[in-house]
Amino acid sequence: MPNEVRIEPADVRDVPVVLSLIEALAEYERLAHEVVATEADVRESLFGATPHAEAVVARAGTEAVGFAVWFHNYSTFLSRPGLYLEDLFVLPAWRGRGIGQALLRHLARVAVERGCGRMEWAVLDWNDPAIGFYRRIGARPMDEWTVYRLTGDALERLAMA
Repeated sequence: MPNEVRIEPADVRDVPVVLSLIEALAEYERLAHEVVATEADVRESLFGATPHAEAVVARAGTEAVGFAVWFHNYSTFLSRPGLYLEDLFVLPAWRGRGIGQALLRHLARVAVERGCGRMEWAVLDWNDPAIGFYRRIGARPMDEWTVYRLTGDALERLAMA
C-alpha cells in the first residue's frame, strides 16, 4: 500500500464522503437503484444517539479512496461478539495497491482488540475479484449457509402478524 494511504475512523464530517462511497459501491454492484440513504440517514446511523455501525475511510492525501462499514453481531456457540463487515469498497482506480487488505487488516485488529470470536461478511456470487482476494487472505465461504432477508412489505407484514 502506498505510504500516503491511511485508514482513519470516520467522523461526522465524513458523512458526505461515506455517502458518496456508498453510492459508488452500489454502482459497482449494479444496485444503484436500491440506494435510498441520505446524508441525514448516514449521520444518524453512524453518529446519532444510538450508532448502529462504525466506519473507516481510506485516504490518499485528502482524497477518500475507500471505506469499510461494520457492526457487531453475536455468536451463541462462541458466546462472544463477532464483527460483521457490511461493506468494504475501494474506488476502481485505487485497486491493486493493498488498500482493501489494509482495510481488512484494520478490521481484524478491531475484532481482536474487542474480543470478537470471528469476522464475517457476504460477497456477491459474480464478484470474482473480491472472492479471489478473500480466499487469498484465508477467508472461506460458508457454503452450507444461505442468507435470507426480509424487507419492505414482507417485513411489515410479519411485524403486524
